[in-house]
Amino acid sequence: MRIGNCSGFYGDRIAAMREMLTGGELDYLTGDYLAELTMLILGRDRMKHPERGYAKTFLSQLEECLGLAHDRGVRIVANAGGLNPAGLADAVRALADRLGIPTKVAHVEGDDLLSRAADLGLGSPLTANAYLGAWGIVDCLQGGADVVVTGRVTDASVVVGPAAAHFGWGRADYDRLAGAVVAGHVIECGAQATGGNYSFFTEIADLGHAGFPLAEVSADGSSVITKHPETGGRVSVGTVTAQLLYEIGGARYANPDVTARFDTIALTADGTDRVRISGVRGEPPPPSLKVSLNSIGGFRNSVTFVLTGLDVEAKAALVREQLESALSVRPAEMGWSLARTDHVDADTEEAASALLSCVVRDADPKVVGRQFSSAAVELALASYPGFTSTAPPGDGQVYGVFTAGYVPANEVTQVAVRADGTRTAIAAAADTVELAGVEPPALPDAPATAPTRRLPLGTIAGARSGDKGGAANVGVWVRTDEQWRWLAHTLTIDLLRELLPETKDLPVSRHLLPNLRAVNFVIDGILGQGVAYQARFDPQAKGLGEWLRSRHVDIPEGIL
Repeated sequence: MRIGNCSGFYGDRIAAMREMLTGGELDYLTGDYLAELTMLILGRDRMKHPERGYAKTFLSQLEECLGLAHDRGVRIVANAGGLNPAGLADAVRALADRLGIPTKVAHVEGDDLLSRAADLGLGSPLTANAYLGAWGIVDCLQGGADVVVTGRVTDASVVVGPAAAHFGWGRADYDRLAGAVVAGHVIECGAQATGGNYSFFTEIADLGHAGFPLAEVSADGSSVITKHPETGGRVSVGTVTAQLLYEIGGARYANPDVTARFDTIALTADGTDRVRISGVRGEPPPPSLKVSLNSIGGFRNSVTFVLTGLDVEAKAALVREQLESALSVRPAEMGWSLARTDHVDADTEEAASALLSCVVRDADPKVVGRQFSSAAVELALASYPGFTSTAPPGDGQVYGVFTAGYVPANEVTQVAVRADGTRTAIAAAADTVELAGVEPPALPDAPATAPTRRLPLGTIAGARSGDKGGAANVGVWVRTDEQWRWLAHTLTIDLLRELLPETKDLPVSRHLLPNLRAVNFVIDGILGQGVAYQARFDPQAKGLGEWLRSRHVDIPEGIL
């Protein structure tokens, strides 16, 4: 059965749903609209409009495409319900009635724990949503639904649900379920599986308009990742490997229904734009569910000064001292960063300039409002030569804080609401196993000593990185066995700290994935209290892997 994807985030390409429905054969079309930051955005939306709290772009896509899906017999499963899946289901029914398209709409709820947050030891957040699994989706599909919308299910669950319903898998079919989790993990980020954000993008001839991916899932849980014919981008072992390393930790990848063993994945080319995934082993899920907690952290403001030409360090010291002295009330948090983007003897003014940024946070909006930004502007004629800032004075903006909570799975009741209104409570997994570390794989034989050249790591290695709450992961992979031997022995935690000085004082773990010729690092704390809190240059750590690839190391000439 063929499961496509048409959304990797809230704001992805609107036309993707139509492209997937018209580009080739599908049985199911899925969309992932939720992320940690998205839940905060929807939470604030719900504060203003209690009837909302869902991804409105999903309705815009259906306005154009519901008839296409009906005519082609494609069933749609999406987590666009966000904080209000029942409300989105009602809106889809109203849309279908207005368009005159017979559509059975079902939804999955039960993830919203906000009313019970304090009792569950989760504090008083703005949003509190447990990551649910796939069995509510399975029940809705078995009840005949054409469209299923959910709240906060795991990203892979929108693929696992259709596969389990289609093939009649049971809850203990762990290997099959794990295979579907891996397929779902690959396609849930849309074009990232077809060449988007790919380290070796220059090898892809047609990336102007990358097609979205689909998974051909078999009854045994194996799959082939591909895309519709004559669409842009490429599906290769490399693009699939890159996506497999996205936002993961160690070899055990926990979902509410199964723990997929990423150290058992086998990838093989299966023709043009086709990569087969096989051999995936599964284990029972953990007894707890992860809970996405978002809170309003306070108010934030920032200013960036442009420092041009000579004496950059002295100019930065001067304006920093001036601004801090000018503030009648010092904000609770005040951070400075100097980006030395300037070049010696530059032939453009921009290339001759560095950027000095100051970020402030406080619970009182007045402290980080005009008293801060106006103080910065008032220095314009009394500070360093060439004074320029990048924005006019403004008020502070609300920022959020993300934390991950955990609750026993049997404390959360997932509910499948079929198209006819029938409500079915989905029991928690009967068999669970506490997550434990996997015995680290043995290192491959050390490469022989050989002449080296000092080159960027990215000369031979690809990377993909991303945010995991306040942490970030960086997955690094190579393409030959000889390169893998070198990478496994060379790219240690100590070398990572040396290459990425930001990680020097942060907890870092390293995980080997020999089947993928990959090393994955998890860096705790590099994003502070999450994406919405961050004012880091790269707040979602999407470029962290590319920074690592740009750093120079000694690479043996024989593996270049």
